[in-house]
Amino acid sequence: METTKTLIGYVIYLPIALFLTYHVSKTLFRNSKVYMLDIFKGREEIALATNKLFETGFYLLNLGFALMILDMNLYDNTYQELIEALSYKIGGFAIYLGVMLFLNLYFFFRGKRKASQTAREEKIIFKA
Repeated sequence: METTKTLIGYVIYLPIALFLTYHVSKTLFRNSKVYMLDIFKGREEIALATNKLFETGFYLLNLGFALMILDMNLYDNTYQELIEALSYKIGGFAIYLGVMLFLNLYFFFRGKRKASQTAREEKIIFKA
């Protein structure tokens, strides 16, 4: 009977963590194709392949972290403690996903800036 609330916590937490990871990943990588095409100067095949590799890495990191923090210690084994533990886990994971999202955006913008800088430098070289 003691593990019932812990199992309930796992049954609630895991689908939410999986859904959040899936939703953030799909939103990020569907919209990042534009940046990848710009970074790789319209070379669609390499842009999409790189985007897919980023997406795979994003899934691995986030699902790994979600599973790593799965441990639910319910000392008093009450529903109040279960809800508090779930809110802490889901909230912490949502913050982590937000940080990962902005980190990926930073890399996309950095790549876009580097591609623009390289294009400007090539333009200057060809003018000379």
